[in-house]
Amino acid sequence: MSLRPLPARTPAALLREARPLQALFSEARRLAHLQHVLEQQLQPAARAHCQVASWRNSCLLLIVSDGGWATRLRYLERRLRRNLQATPEFAGLSRIVFKVRPSATDKPLPKPPELSSTAANSLKATAQGIADPKLRAALERLASKSKVDRKR
Repeated sequence: MSLRPLPARTPAALLREARPLQALFSEARRLAHLQHVLEQQLQPAARAHCQVASWRNSCLLLIVSDGGWATRLRYLERRLRRNLQATPEFAGLSRIVFKVRPSATDKPLPKPPELSSTAANSLKATAQGIADPKLRAALERLASKSKVDRKR
């Protein structure tokens, strides 16, 4: 019994045949269209910070990049809702909900552990007793990275 891979199919064929993919693709297209309509009503500076997440039961859920933009948009909510209700896509809009989801940013690298002055003195003393010049130089470089040396 050998397993043969299924024949490769084009993305268009997959979308025609697979119902879950069709539903997902049509929902993505619908959200992209709603995003375009929303962006026409937003101020240019706010467009990059606001994303349509869902539009269900006359409630529009918007994802905002940070709390500052969420506050600004909440102050403008009544005007934004009125403007969106004037469009056919959001005719039944009764509520706008803002959720803050910060964009994923790189975490700052942790600081390397600091070398105490006691450890630095110990390394210097050890380096003085080493005959190998390369090892002695390496220990002295390591000892020079102590907290005390950096403050000077």
